Amino acid sequence: MPTALQAATALADDLERIFGARLRAVLVYGAHARPHARTVKAPIQTLALVDLLTYADLAGAAERAGHWLGRGLDMPLLLPEREFSRALDAFPLEYGDIIAHHVVVRGADPLTGLSVAAEDTRRAVEVRARGHAIHLREGFMLAQQRPQAVANLIVGSASPFASLIESFARVTGAPTRSAPQALAAHVGTVAALDSALVERLLTLEEEPVLEPDEATHLYPAYLDLMHALIAAIDAWTPSAASAPATAQGPVHA
Repeated sequence: MPTALQAATALADDLERIFGARLRAVLVYGAHARPHARTVKAPIQTLALVDLLTYADLAGAAERAGHWLGRGLDMPLLLPEREFSRALDAFPLEYGDIIAHHVVVRGADPLTGLSVAAEDTRRAVEVRARGHAIHLREGFMLAQQRPQAVANLIVGSASPFASLIESFARVTGAPTRSAPQALAAHVGTVAALDSALVERLLTLEEEPVLEPDEATHLYPAYLDLMHALIAAIDAWTPSAASAPATAQGPVHA
């Protein structure tokens, strides 16, 4: 299996053949762009920004889709460059996370200077946290108390949880590009959460393996943590000290 950089570079080559000069940039984001201590095993997420996106472009990309999946890539997020910048208030968590954590594979960094307003992020964090808790409750019932199914539920929630914690930490003053341990410590202090539990859940993104026995003990604490996080978010308001998610400058692979 190629490395994330090798796979993303091959993707950029394919996209360059499809879009030509209309391809503005290709970035890696998500788990592979965050500062994990160990090799990340999750699928590789990429963003490709273009001048113009047509049906013919999508058809050309569809022909390469199976090849990309075989190299460990998720389907690339293909967007016109202006559409990304105009939708920061619509997708403050998703795009804020990309702005805060990305690696440039091809082209100049198009995100430098872009930012998400703190209040947009706070509102979206609350929506995401409440939705995450609902997902955990429904998923547990669907698992029918089968330990392996509970483990799959928790592991499957790891990346959304990491993005949620990253976003909450960012609008409450945590430094950008913080490692999981530092994020957990910050959130534990700001929201009075169990930092060791937060860190354990964050590490599941880089190492998505959880034994069924551990999962059955972890789930109740995870659910309680989400309830406490929702209460903290509900009571929290952005202050002048809170910094929006802002791209600090190009980070190139």
